[in-house]
Parts: sequence; structure tokens; C-alpha cells
Amino acid sequence: MNTKIQRDSLNQSGYEMLILCKSQLDKAKEAFLNHDSDLAEEVMHTENRVNALGLKIEKDCIRFIALFTPVAKDLRLIMTVLKISSDLERIADHAYNISRYVVDEELQIKPHLFEVLDFEKMYETIDSMFDHITFAYTEKDVKTARKVFKKDKILDKINYKSIQVIETEIKKDTAIIKQALLLSSVIKKLERVGDLIKNIAEDIIFYIDAEVVKHQKKK
Repeated sequence: MNTKIQRDSLNQSGYEMLILCKSQLDKAKEAFLNHDSDLAEEVMHTENRVNALGLKIEKDCIRFIALFTPVAKDLRLIMTVLKISSDLERIADHAYNISRYVVDEELQIKPHLFEVLDFEKMYETIDSMFDHITFAYTEKDVKTARKVFKKDKILDKINYKSIQVIETEIKKDTAIIKQALLLSSVIKKLERVGDLIKNIAEDIIFYIDAEVVKHQKKK
């Protein structure tokens, strides 16, 4: 096996994991919105596939290093795919935990709460962020990767605002306390998903341009 075949294989595995984890998050959203325990259990079961793919990527990276002693861009590819794989596993963990709420809790959230807490906007933003990093990864497009940073700020604002919104809603109706707290927990998980996607965008930029953006001062 030559370096090109190994490189292409790693890139393909990274792409497959991106698509799988996006699917996990989409299904977790539908399960949570509709309190669909069957779909939630599917997400939880598929977690094994995510973990298996993560292990495959780790083994393939070790094999690449052992066989070819890669340097420069090939070495950056290995570092990037390993870090992306780790962040994607954590994203899949959040999808798993959101789905677990559906299975464990006999509690359906009132549609009004989803609306006032901008739940759909959060998911739409994350969906767009996933599209950006997938395109950036496959097309080696730094400009598209950078679009993620601005969108992550949208998630931060919704998460920050959610505390005040929940307080207001509970004052109106104390019967929704458990629903509001559960939804608040999910919103925090989605905000963390945004941070992980931002990490992936930074790693893609590092791979393509050898530029470290993680610790740069905010403008």
C-alpha cells in the first residue's frame, strides 16, 4: 500500500465519520422533538458504529506512521484526522445522551418551549456548520471552514439567553419546570456541539494551511 492509497483511505474514513455523526445528531433532534423512543433507541444503538469507526481511524493512523514515517502535509493529515475523529465521537456522545432523555423520560416537551428557546434555530445553525466543515474537509476549502466561527456565536447567544427565558417561563407556569430544565440541558449540549464543530474547523485550517488558529487573539 503506497502513501496515496493510505492518504485516500484516511480521508474517506474521516468523511464517513462526519456524515455518520451528522446523521446521529439529526435523528436525535427528531427523536427529541417528537418524543420518538424508537428513533432514539436507533441513535443509541448506532453509537457502536461511531466508536468502531473511531477505532479504525486510530489504527489506520498508527499504521500510516509505522509504514511510511510521514512528514509535512501527510503528518498534518494524520494529526487532523485523529483530532477530528475525537471531536466527532464527542458530538455523537451528545446525540446519544439527548436520545437517552427520550428513552428514560416519559415527558414530552410543550411546543411553545421549543419556540421561545430558539431550539430550531440552534439545530439549523448546527446543521449549517456541519455542512461547512464537510465541504471544507472534502474540498480543502479554508474560507468555508472559517464560516463556522461566526455561526458558533449564534449558539453561544441562544445558550446564554436561555437561562433568562426559562426563568420567565417557569414564573408563568411552574408545571413546566421539569420540561424547561430538560430542554435547558439539551441546549447546553448543543452549544458544546457547536464548540466541537469549531474545533474541527480549526483543525481543517491547520491541515490545509499549516495555520494554528485556536489560540489567536479574538479581533
